Amino acid sequence: MTARPSDIGRDVVARERDALGQLFERMPRMADAFDAAVEAIVACAGRVIFCGMGKSGQIGRKIASTMVSTGTPASFLHPAEGFHGDVGIVTSKDLVIAISNSGSTREVMDLVPTIRNLGAKVIALTGPKDSALAREADIALSWGDVSEADSTGLVPTVSAALTLALGDALTVAVMEARGFGQDDYRLFHPSGAIGTKLTLRVIDLLRGPHTNPCVTAESSFGDSLEVMTRHLQGGVNVVDAEGLLLGILTDGDVRRLMQEATGTVADLNATPIGQLMTASPTTILADTLAIEALRAMENHKPRPIYLLPVVDGDGRAVGLLHVHTLVQAGLAGEDDA
Repeated sequence: MTARPSDIGRDVVARERDALGQLFERMPRMADAFDAAVEAIVACAGRVIFCGMGKSGQIGRKIASTMVSTGTPASFLHPAEGFHGDVGIVTSKDLVIAISNSGSTREVMDLVPTIRNLGAKVIALTGPKDSALAREADIALSWGDVSEADSTGLVPTVSAALTLALGDALTVAVMEARGFGQDDYRLFHPSGAIGTKLTLRVIDLLRGPHTNPCVTAESSFGDSLEVMTRHLQGGVNVVDAEGLLLGILTDGDVRRLMQEATGTVADLNATPIGQLMTASPTTILADTLAIEALRAMENHKPRPIYLLPVVDGDGRAVGLLHVHTLVQAGLAGEDDA
């Protein structure tokens, strides 16, 4: 009986999961080589040039792209094109990372002597630790012999996942070694979803009085409700005469108070808001990254909240930030690559 496609897919994922687990277990044994590879990349005065054929080459392009986006000058050299002039991009200041699961890919192996003649060092990402590529390289990172996930055992699946994981591990380790942080990352991602998350601040989402509905503690519930209705921010900030935040009243508070009211509507409407507000609410500083405001809302205990009072460094209310505003700004979507 033919297996269901979903069962086949699950088996592929399981095989790749198991192989990654084996790589994880192998990492302590390759610690010296891994550390040396990171040190070589950090010390590289030129570019890190990835080289590989077929799927290994495509994975190499991805790793190079990730390194470039995290501050490491990198590029890709197609080994077959290297024999027709493209190897001229390699200089003695560069570091070449050659990728081959078998460690014997002809186009890669034939190019290694030329790379060495140009004075560049070679790091190998390969399967067998005693492969030809591993022996020729200055540093070799080997994941061992693996079985691919398809029925023929030939399609680069498991080996591609291992190569990518090892490349990501090198990239992140290099980032940490260089102290490459959020401010650096912001410079390389000024646009798109990542750019938004790294640059957009809470103050950028506020629009003056329209997004800063305020009442005083002496204001009545009825007057506060009118201000809430007029501004449509989902609540009001309660402030003192100096503008310092005292509390907040939200739409949810209004519904609760009306359900719990024991007197007349007139009695509730006349009640000073200072007696009804949530005092000392969770706040966010105006110059905080907007993505941090979203996280504060999502991680609020005992339950997430949808509205945050925004204050300046002195505790004065400067606005109300609704979670819908953050979603509309694109902060709840997927990261771009």
